[in-house]
Amino acid sequence: MAKVSINELGAFTDVVRLDYNDLIAIGNGGTRIIAKLPANSAVELVGVAETVAVTGSTSLVIDVGTTVGDPDEFINALDVDAMTVPVFNTGDQFTSGYSAAVKAVASETDVYIKVTDAAVASITAGEIVIGIRVLDLNKFS
Repeated sequence: MAKVSINELGAFTDVVRLDYNDLIAIGNGGTRIIAKLPANSAVELVGVAETVAVTGSTSLVIDVGTTVGDPDEFINALDVDAMTVPVFNTGDQFTSGYSAAVKAVASETDVYIKVTDAAVASITAGEIVIGIRVLDLNKFS
């Protein structure tokens, strides 16, 4: 995960880039922490783009959220290799897309990605970028 610098600041405060080696390492049904939400913060926007086409599988599905067993609050059951455009706020906390309420947290909270793909070990190329916009009220205290 990378924090976006002041000069790059735009729609996202955090950006995660995962290539096919990262996805293979996570494995089928596996999860990985990709970000940390600070205490007294909220997630307002999450987007996913397939920046390099996934090769070697046609069943790569990801979830992104804060529940380790089923992290689908931000992105839910996204079929990555079928994407033709970036996808935003499809998770349980964003039932109405961008206009929906944000996911607020009281204490520091991990953000996970979950990979579901029986053929994940066969992937030979691919990259996804996940952007997260965090509203951090602690920076004003």
